[in-house]
Amino acid sequence: MKFDESFWDERYRQHGSVWSRNPNPNLLAEAAGLRPGSALDVGSGEGADAIWLARQGWRVTAVDISSVALGRAAERASQDAEAAGRITWAHNDLTASPPPGGTFDLVSAQFMHLPLAQRTELYHRLAASVAPGGTLLIVGHHPSDLEAGIRRPSEPGLLFTPEEIAAGLDPDEWEIDVCEARRRSVPDADGGSVTVTDSVLRAHRRAPRP
Repeated sequence: MKFDESFWDERYRQHGSVWSRNPNPNLLAEAAGLRPGSALDVGSGEGADAIWLARQGWRVTAVDISSVALGRAAERASQDAEAAGRITWAHNDLTASPPPGGTFDLVSAQFMHLPLAQRTELYHRLAASVAPGGTLLIVGHHPSDLEAGIRRPSEPGLLFTPEEIAAGLDPDEWEIDVCEARRRSVPDADGGSVTVTDSVLRAHRRAPRP
């Protein structure tokens, strides 16, 4: 299956809301203690993460491949004029057009699942876009979720461990702050709950030595 612009536009058109209106829990856990600056929200979807970051004082560039999702996100953000004024909504495919290098104090990619080669290249570009002293936060579904009884992408290589992502960062340039398989409970299709595991990688880019 090709997860391109037409795929995502159609998915958003078919549903009044694809995701919850709540920011991702690992973003809250890992970014709450950071000093607000400039943030890149990758795959911003319907805007919950970008709106939360803006409300914390971040200046957010929210990027998504789907113009339908961005329109919906901007409409939701408009209900909070102060937050909306801190967000720039950008229609872009970052796998084809990378973000500028060394720019953002926080780069957050939540549940961006791509084939291995494409993902490796994208995450390399995202890391390069973090400013010295800034933070890279990558969260995704852990491969163990394939056995958890919950719907997950099953194509080989789409899910990843945090160690896989950490291995792609130059240790001379990056300090790993969190590299964790983090468990949480989510609702299942039968009205109960199921335990899932998130791959959480947070690292900061070392500032140049004087």
